[in-house]
Amino acid sequence: MTNINLSFEEMWEKIITCDRKYDGLFFTAVKTTKIYCRPSCRSRKPKKINVTFFYDINVVEKAGYRACKRCQPEINHSPKVILIRNVITFLLNHYQNKLVLQDIADHVGVSPFYLERLFKQETSETPRTYLEKIRVDKAVYLLKNTDQTNLEICYQVGFQSPSNFYKIFRQIKNCSPTEYRHLD
Repeated sequence: MTNINLSFEEMWEKIITCDRKYDGLFFTAVKTTKIYCRPSCRSRKPKKINVTFFYDINVVEKAGYRACKRCQPEINHSPKVILIRNVITFLLNHYQNKLVLQDIADHVGVSPFYLERLFKQETSETPRTYLEKIRVDKAVYLLKNTDQTNLEICYQVGFQSPSNFYKIFRQIKNCSPTEYRHLD
């Protein structure tokens, strides 16, 4: 599996918010309990200093961790989960690029129609809306952790126009990027 480009802080944020979008793309291992979980696990959150992240389930198990009994990260919960994970990994690694459904379908080797239908079945979203959420997640991280302008962030996270960036950001976060930057 291809690694995704997330910092420790971004992965920590995903487990704190129990973000299902990242299930199967990385695993949270707790040093003190020797248990690993999915990012979306609803179990009590560990102390940050006790957490290690792994991208590969085989590596985490070889490191001596056992699967969480609550979220069962070792079980694929859907027969199409590998295809969906490949799509999500592709989106996470290429969110900065201009992508159309055909590019994504070509990457995983299925038709655009089938991909869109299957992706929506498994995630309740289209690949486009999923990609927009990834871009907004990245923008949120940059807004809170850098001094870049909104325009710089807009293009860095893959939006093709500022107006689309502001529109999508407001739809997802219910505020503008500037307002979000100034929230506590």
